[in-house]
Amino acid sequence: MINATQIKEHANVIGADGVHLGTVDHVEGGRIKLTKRDSGEGLHKGHHHFISLGLVAEIEGNDVRLSANADVALTFEEEEDGKAAD
Repeated sequence: MINATQIKEHANVIGADGVHLGTVDHVEGGRIKLTKRDSGEGLHKGHHHFISLGLVAEIEGNDVRLSANADVALTFEEEEDGKAAD
C-alpha cells in the first residue's frame, strides 16, 4: 500500500509503460485529482479528472507510477462525481 501523503502537487502521473498520463493537482478522497491541463479533448476538456489511489504502484521522487499502462489507466479516469470519464 502506498502512502498518499508522499504524492506531491505537480508530480507526474505515468503509466507502467512510462507514458505521461497527467499531472497531480492534489489528492482528494482516495483519488488523485489531475490538473485541468491534462483533461483531454471534447467534452472532457477544461475540467478535472481523477485516478484512484488503487492504481498507484509506487512513488518515485516526482513521479507517481501506475500499475497499468497509460492507455489502460485512461479508461479508469473518473469525473468528480465518481462516474467513469467515458
